[in-house]
Amino acid sequence: QVHLVESGGGLVQAGGSLRISCAASESTFSSYVVGWFRQAPGKQRELVLEISSSGSTRYADSVNGRFTISRDNAKNTAYLQMNNLKPEDTAVYTCAVGVIWHKYDYWGQGTQVTVSS
Repeated sequence: QVHLVESGGGLVQAGGSLRISCAASESTFSSYVVGWFRQAPGKQRELVLEISSSGSTRYADSVNGRFTISRDNAKNTAYLQMNNLKPEDTAVYTCAVGVIWHKYDYWGQGTQVTVSS
């Protein structure tokens, strides 16, 4: 069982930046793929970025060039750096970990990111 806690969400103006974190309770975190998801009101949850245990990354087209995923395995933490934020980026952002790409076993509780215009 891996417990994940997101932090760093909040309110930011359009064009601004925000970094949110995902802290894991177990050192086995380093062996997992980490994914960041988001869900806006009335919309389906969207997988926006993934990073493998070795640091390979995958991005959704909607955030490519603006968002960056990274991880610090020594701290059991993954990060989502969001730049040039847009009002349509407003959502609850949730991290998850899994053994393979696109298949996630453990989830955090999510953190709200709100971008004002």
